[in-house]
Amino acid sequence: MLVDGDAPLDDLEDWRHVHNTIIPTHVLSLDDVRGRAGRNHLELAYAGGVLVGNSTVRPPADDTATVTVIARVLAGHRRQGFGEQLYARGLERARELGARVIETVVLQSNTDGLRFALKHGFVEVERYLLEGDTIPWIDLRLT
Repeated sequence: MLVDGDAPLDDLEDWRHVHNTIIPTHVLSLDDVRGRAGRNHLELAYAGGVLVGNSTVRPPADDTATVTVIARVLAGHRRQGFGEQLYARGLERARELGARVIETVVLQSNTDGLRFALKHGFVEVERYLLEGDTIPWIDLRLT
């Protein structure tokens, strides 16, 4: 389900819930999510009416044609193929946007997410801390 800036409040809240659960070091407000929905391609994933995850596809910001694809699955729903589906949809969207380079970003403490990215051919390109953070972010690029 696509989430845009005009999406119903419940959809924005569901997207926010998944993000904030998986990335507790960078909690987003509802206004933050609305802003992201205006810039990025956001989707929600449900199984049998139950929220299982979300995704973000950040379009290229400049002439590098680099697109960031992020798939997030709530812990209780991992290893059931939902991440694969979100990732495949994200890759498809990235290609529609003309991506020549695909990247992702994972919070270091999300070991399942890091393992997923590495398994799918991503390699680490950078680790960094955002101001005030204590857990590094890992930028990865698809090889």
